[in-house]
Amino acid sequence: MGIIGSLLYLTASRPNIVFGVKLCARFQSNFKEFHLKGAKRILKYFKGTQNLVLYYTSGDNFNLIGYADTDYAGYLVDRKSTSRMAHLLESCFISWGTRKQNSVALSTAEEEYDAATS
Repeated sequence: MGIIGSLLYLTASRPNIVFGVKLCARFQSNFKEFHLKGAKRILKYFKGTQNLVLYYTSGDNFNLIGYADTDYAGYLVDRKSTSRMAHLLESCFISWGTRKQNSVALSTAEEEYDAATS
């Protein structure tokens, strides 16, 4: 696993680096020197923030909210659906994601079933 793979692994616990890491990963097949400089800059960021942590006391009352949405066959070119999700902790946006479905459904009922099981 290379530097990009390691950084992708770290995004699970450090969501603040997701944008930069995904940008570097996009060019992984044709990696240039300036992409490597970007990855090294992310590592320098880690070095400068290694002592920064969040502490939560055991008495804190967390309000975690998750939202999900799917547009059934919303993209008319390939008829694939896109699923989206977002998570909020209290009123702070902490994570989001989007994914295009792998299969093409012939009916809305079939697509709803596929979305519910994935």
